[in-house]
Amino acid sequence: MFARFKEDLHAIFERDPAARSVWEVVLAYPGLHAIWWHRVAHWCWTHGMKLIARIISNISRWLTGIEIHPGAVIGRRFFIDHGFGVTIGETTVIGDDCTIYQGVTLGGTSWSPGKRHPTLENDVVVGAGAKVLGPFTVGEGARIGSNAVVVKEVPPGCTAVGVPAKLVKCKDGTPEDRRKETADRIGFSMYGVTQDMPDPVARGIDAMLDHIDALERRQDELERLTKQLSSRLDEDERSTTDRV
Repeated sequence: MFARFKEDLHAIFERDPAARSVWEVVLAYPGLHAIWWHRVAHWCWTHGMKLIARIISNISRWLTGIEIHPGAVIGRRFFIDHGFGVTIGETTVIGDDCTIYQGVTLGGTSWSPGKRHPTLENDVVVGAGAKVLGPFTVGEGARIGSNAVVVKEVPPGCTAVGVPAKLVKCKDGTPEDRRKETADRIGFSMYGVTQDMPDPVARGIDAMLDHIDALERRQDELERLTKQLSSRLDEDERSTTDRV
């Protein structure tokens, strides 16, 4: 148990540059508190004490502003940064080394029993305000951009942004490589996208405008050539008339 606590603390210091001391993290990080409460609630849930599990989960929600259903399965070194407004549904499965930010919903789209919520494989980052909805898998090392709405599977190593979410980047590499790249980047990258990454819709519009511009340039060139040809034909006709 103490080894898991140390892992939780190490994960926070590794991913949050604002963390200054162990006491600060232990006493003032609601994301950490929510995970600890969830472990107790999940143990009760899996041992048949479902009402007690829901009560513990509800107390945790009051205290932290983070709602995690006691039935959710969460891996090791999970980090909820800021955390207010996070909702994690009953059949959600979260792998190791995942990170999510405030306002994230890991929810369902159906009232049918069974698997209704997403599965996040290892090393997934979900940006602030994102919604991941449905019983599909977000692959290992994937990134979900802030405020994205994801309703279908995201392949491993890919980045999804937009509403509905579209893939804008996919890459290979080991989880260690991806974590190092994430740690080396600055700015908005920790929320799943980089500062210079274009919106997929805007990129499509830009491509369409470039195509229209190219067509207009070709049209102008054709009109110029047509005028030149017409002028030469007129001169030839006049020369023929003069000779006659």
